[in-house]
Amino acid sequence: MSEDRPWFKSYPAGIPHEIDLDEYRSIVSVLDAAIGKFRDRPAFSNFGKTFSYAEIDELSRQFAGYLLGELKLKKGDRVAIMMPNCLQYPIALFGTLRAGLTVVNVNPMYTPRELKHQLVDSGASVLLVVDNFGHTVQQVAHETPLKQVITTGLGDLLGFPKGPLINFVLKYVKKMVPDYALPGAIRFNDVLKLGKAYALPKIDIEPDDIAFLQYTGGTTGVAKGAMLTHRNLVANMQQASAWLGTVLQPGQETIITALPLYHIFALTANGLVLMKIGGLNHLITNPRDMPGFVKELQKVRFTAITGVNTLFNGLLNTPGFDQLDFSSLKLTLGGGMAVQRAVAEKWKKVTGVTLVEAYGLTETSPAACINPLDLKDYNASIGLPIPSTDVCVKADDGRRLPAGEVGELCVKGPQVMKGYWQRPDETANVIDADGWLHTGDMAKMDANGFFYIVDRKKDMILVSGFNVYPNEIEDVIAGMPGVLEVAAIDVPDEKSGEAVKVFIVRKDPALTAEQVKEFCRENLTGYKQPKHVEFRNELPKTNVGKILRKELRETAAPAAA
Repeated sequence: MSEDRPWFKSYPAGIPHEIDLDEYRSIVSVLDAAIGKFRDRPAFSNFGKTFSYAEIDELSRQFAGYLLGELKLKKGDRVAIMMPNCLQYPIALFGTLRAGLTVVNVNPMYTPRELKHQLVDSGASVLLVVDNFGHTVQQVAHETPLKQVITTGLGDLLGFPKGPLINFVLKYVKKMVPDYALPGAIRFNDVLKLGKAYALPKIDIEPDDIAFLQYTGGTTGVAKGAMLTHRNLVANMQQASAWLGTVLQPGQETIITALPLYHIFALTANGLVLMKIGGLNHLITNPRDMPGFVKELQKVRFTAITGVNTLFNGLLNTPGFDQLDFSSLKLTLGGGMAVQRAVAEKWKKVTGVTLVEAYGLTETSPAACINPLDLKDYNASIGLPIPSTDVCVKADDGRRLPAGEVGELCVKGPQVMKGYWQRPDETANVIDADGWLHTGDMAKMDANGFFYIVDRKKDMILVSGFNVYPNEIEDVIAGMPGVLEVAAIDVPDEKSGEAVKVFIVRKDPALTAEQVKEFCRENLTGYKQPKHVEFRNELPKTNVGKILRKELRETAAPAAA
């Protein structure tokens, strides 16, 4: 073990320090191997309908046939997918990749302005969109490079009578499908029929070919497309499956996929890694409907679930969740944002399973660190670097800092992106000459090689010259009885330069600002204590559930208590 890799001594037994980067040339190679091994096993399930690996094989080939045979797309062309979790997604995903094309994942909740930017920036030729969001596409399609729009209803692959019934209810009862007009658009089921006529040619996919343009940074400025290659994603699948293989068994697992597959966390951890080991992805289309989500969980003997802190917290506070059968649950993986101790401890109490925290970024495909899966209790750490990955903490001048000191977390490994699409300057800002990706997260490492996120560099609050990290404030207040959700930001202050302000969604309607401040006085040193407390009915979040501190800053009421 080298001195700059102290985490090796903490590695769980059976996990290699390095992975075989040459075992698979592409994501398609991994898919073909999985289909060969698990052909008759269930692969994806949604609304009571399940497709086997054999069916995903056939349908994705038909989708690829349409793209290459009918549309005459060429290797490297971009195909945008704009939909929540549904059965059309994996078919389109794997079909696009099999055709040697690049997937552009699009958040279906985008505004017309955000959608236009992504379609223009990526140069996407084709867009697949669920009917619910067709009205957004209608407003900007004529201003983009799109050559073909493919539309589909959430019920279109569910068969009769369930499919037509779901489509009818969504449009006419729940009013969730606004009218739209997209001349020249074609239906997804018609695409599959047309694609049957074309045999899929042999496509030579190179490891360095771009598999995904995965857009990121939209909450902090103009969204940038991270170029994730087949090598990046294959490496991350190998790294993650080596780690998860200590708990999960090939061909035997069912994972709850509630985070959207268009987000890098669920895309890799659920959609790709579970595909590699022959698992079943049970797709949740609308996890924000927590009562409906819990009802769906009652029907499934699930062995794994991934999520963000707000999703786990929401489930824990939904009636009936604590009555579910957790006897099959082996793995709960949290990422995307900091897991709060109060949530992790309650999860363990209710389910009997430790909430294991992992860390990653869009730019790292995404996994970089993960905790040992046999962790007995939540440890507030993001864990250890995964195989073939180096992680360090650097000072502003580029020096590597020793254990215990706080600096910027930096990552190097085969999963680090190729760069930002058509933005060499932005790429140079985050990947230095030695290949280290600068994450923008403030962190420290302990003597055993475990890493701890202190906070986002840009979210750090400076109170009278002291660094205050919002995550710490939020973690403390989240443990207070009567608090459902909390977020902390900086606000200007005449005396201290900046002061802490917290936004709280109450579980107990009687909770007061003074009670919150008193709790903080008991648990936080003076300069970390919130000066302002504002109660809200809800906190602004991304579609994945990450709390938007930036939006809270923009809408903060200056005269709050």
